[in-house]
Amino acid sequence: MLHTILEKELAPKVDNIDRHGYYPESILRNMGKVGVYRLNDIEQNGLNKNIEDMTFVSKVCMTTGFCVWCQDTLGWYLYNTQNLGLKNKLLPLVENGIVLGGTGLSNPMKSYAQIENNYLSAKKVSGGYVLNGTLPWVSNLQYGHYLGVIFNLKDKNHNVMGVIYCDPETMRLKENIHYSALEGSATTSVILKDYFMSDEDVLADPAEPFLVNITPGFILLQAGMAMGVLLSALDVIKISNQAKYHINKYLPLQESELEARIASLAETVYRLAKNPYDVHNPFYLREVLRARLEASYLVLEATQSACLHTGTQGYLYDAKAQRNLREGYFVAIVTPSIKHLIKELDDIENGRGVMSGWKQVKDIGYYEI
Repeated sequence: MLHTILEKELAPKVDNIDRHGYYPESILRNMGKVGVYRLNDIEQNGLNKNIEDMTFVSKVCMTTGFCVWCQDTLGWYLYNTQNLGLKNKLLPLVENGIVLGGTGLSNPMKSYAQIENNYLSAKKVSGGYVLNGTLPWVSNLQYGHYLGVIFNLKDKNHNVMGVIYCDPETMRLKENIHYSALEGSATTSVILKDYFMSDEDVLADPAEPFLVNITPGFILLQAGMAMGVLLSALDVIKISNQAKYHINKYLPLQESELEARIASLAETVYRLAKNPYDVHNPFYLREVLRARLEASYLVLEATQSACLHTGTQGYLYDAKAQRNLREGYFVAIVTPSIKHLIKELDDIENGRGVMSGWKQVKDIGYYEI
C-alpha cells in the first residue's frame, strides 16, 4: 500500500515539491493510514520498519522522506514519555497521520553540544509554564500541527521537554525560509511570546534522562533519508552506465562498490536500530554516531559520483542527479551535521560527551497525568 502511494501520488509531484515548495500534506496523511508512522513493532524489530519505509519514501523524494522523519520522531517522543495522558491522547493520532508535526530539537541538541545557546526559556506558573523565544528551523510544521521543544527554567538552570500545539491564537509561525532543496518541507520559524504550556503537555521533567532513551533512535531514524538518496543515486549511475559505461568506467566510485557499501551501511544501521535502547552499553552511542557519520560521507560521495556519471544530462533543471546532490548535502548538514557528529565523537573520547552529562542528571520522576 505504501508503494502504491509512492507510485501514484508522490512520484508525479516530486518536481512540484522540490522546485515549487509544494507541501505534500495529503500524501503524508495517507502514509499514516497505511502504517508508515506506527511504532508497535519496537520490541521485536526496534525501529527497522520505520527506517525501511523512510528509505522507500526518500528514494522517490527526500523532502517527503524528511517530513516522514519529523513525523516519526514526534511519535518517538510520545511513545517514550511516561506522561500517559499525553501519550494516549496524541500518539494514536500521530501514528495514523491524523495529527502531523515537527521535532523542534535541532537547537537544543546543538545547545547541549555547546554549539549554540538554547533559544527557549520559561518560568514555572500554576498548572504549567510560560515560554518565550524563537526556534528558527522547524520542519513539517503548519498551524494545527504539534512540535516537541526543550526549554530552560532560567532561575533553576533546569531543562524540561514538552509539546506545543501550533495555534495562531497563542503562537506564531513565520515562513520566510527558502532552501536550495527541501522547499516542500513546511519549514518555518516558531515564535513564542508568553506561550502557556500546561503540565499535561510535558513529555519529561527533567529532560535529560528522557534524552538518554530517545536520542539514539532520533539519530538512527535519519538513516532512512540517507539510504533512500543512496539508492536513488545508485539507480542514476546504473541507468547512465547503460549508454556510457565505456567512459564512466574510469570514475573512482563504480556501482558494484557503491552497492556493497550501501549494503554494509544498512546492515550496521538495522543492527543498531533493532535495540534503540542499548544506551547503557558504553560503545553503543559511539557506534550510532559513527554509522550516521558514515551515512553522510557516503551520500555525499555517491551523489557526486552520480552527477559525474551522468555529465551534462545530470545537470539539467529536472535531472534526478542534481536533485540527489542537493538532497545529499541536506543529509550532511541536518542536525546532527557532519561537524556536530565529529565534535561529539571527539568529546566522547575525551570524557565530555553529552550522553554522559545527561546520565548525571537525577530523574526526579516523569509527569503521570
